[in-house]
Amino acid sequence: MINHARKKPDFSIALIVFGLVVLGLVMITSASIVRSYQITEGKSNYYFLVRQLLAFGIGIIFWVIFYNIDFNFWKKVSPYLFSISLILLMLVFFPTIGKNIGGAHRWINLGPLSFQPSEIMKLALILYFAGWLDKKTSDVASFWKTFLPFAAILTLTLFLVMREPDMGTAVILAAIGFGIYFMAGAKLWHLSLFIPIIGIVGWILIKSEPYRWARVIAFINPGKDVLGVSYHINQTLIAIGSGGWWGLGFGNSRQKYNYLPEAHTDSIYAIICEEFGFLRAVLVILAFIFFAIRGLAIVKRAPNNYGRLLASGIIIWFVGQAFINLAVMLGFLPFTGVPLPFISFGGTSLVISLAAVGILMNISKHTVEKKH
Repeated sequence: MINHARKKPDFSIALIVFGLVVLGLVMITSASIVRSYQITEGKSNYYFLVRQLLAFGIGIIFWVIFYNIDFNFWKKVSPYLFSISLILLMLVFFPTIGKNIGGAHRWINLGPLSFQPSEIMKLALILYFAGWLDKKTSDVASFWKTFLPFAAILTLTLFLVMREPDMGTAVILAAIGFGIYFMAGAKLWHLSLFIPIIGIVGWILIKSEPYRWARVIAFINPGKDVLGVSYHINQTLIAIGSGGWWGLGFGNSRQKYNYLPEAHTDSIYAIICEEFGFLRAVLVILAFIFFAIRGLAIVKRAPNNYGRLLASGIIIWFVGQAFINLAVMLGFLPFTGVPLPFISFGGTSLVISLAAVGILMNISKHTVEKKH
């Protein structure tokens, strides 16, 4: 028996996300102060903070708009959004549109507007797969009707992202795709077919780029070449270890003085540990665990299969990405460029993430109590 009584949205989701974003703004203020001073040639210590605040303002607008749109609407438009996202992923390689930074083609530059299509693709892929697999409910276990088309769509997406190259984002997109497909009722042996493929392709990709292989070597033996291939992991562990239990105090990080690479982006959790200590930094981990618990409650009580798949994809995205980032920072995984959701600097990431939270909260507004 299902009780269709309309519920209030899950405000605990909003509270935890808002808290993580505010923490991110605070930590970007501290972690980026040296880099800001350098990039502005001494004119400002808040170059990155100002841009993140602007992204936060835009993200709040998106959050409110997406929250007020019935989540079922996205099922109708998701094929168009996904197609546009694929086109954007291709446009990064056009010299007059794409922006090459350090040999990577991850940005589209339109005058004053720059954004990362791969971040948009995360949400577009969730919307598309949730709608597509919902329509395939009766054939979801079919190898020919569902598995092969799913594999082709996901492979194309991952290929474009890897061409940028952006292996970290490719891993997140793969996790999202597999997660939604599993939640839709896929046969496990179908998913298991990806294991040898991923292993072989992953090995080829790692060996084809010296910097990727160097990261694996650094992960296996962090003590080897501490000023070379193992530099990043060692500086990360120094930051975390220096913080001890209670930290050096806000603003007192030493690693942000050009010792720790990407201090305000991918490595920001190490700065949190250094300044606030591990006991308080654990609260970030607990926040994502709480987010996962509340998200799973929304999945369980989603009003229909589409809402269940859509909510599942969003939870897999944020929790999976947070897990990878934190595991990398703590030395449990090789280094890869994955930002910490809601906290790391990144305008496109923050705006799209807050839009996704709006969708998740809209689903929570329509949840139903299921009584057996």
